[in-house]
Amino acid sequence: MANSEDTNTSDPGDERIPTMQKLLDNPFLLLFIGVVMPTVFYIIWGIMEIVTIPIAK
Repeated sequence: MANSEDTNTSDPGDERIPTMQKLLDNPFLLLFIGVVMPTVFYIIWGIMEIVTIPIAK
């Protein structure tokens, strides 16, 4: 008698790869995100600091 696992033998290449796994497997995208995100946050932080400086009279 065959096991249910034996009857459903499909090629592992037929499985759909999740979207997050595709994104996280791309080293260039991770490098881009790792450089761009801190840069954007520091720019925003700097603009907020400049705006909060009181005007000298």
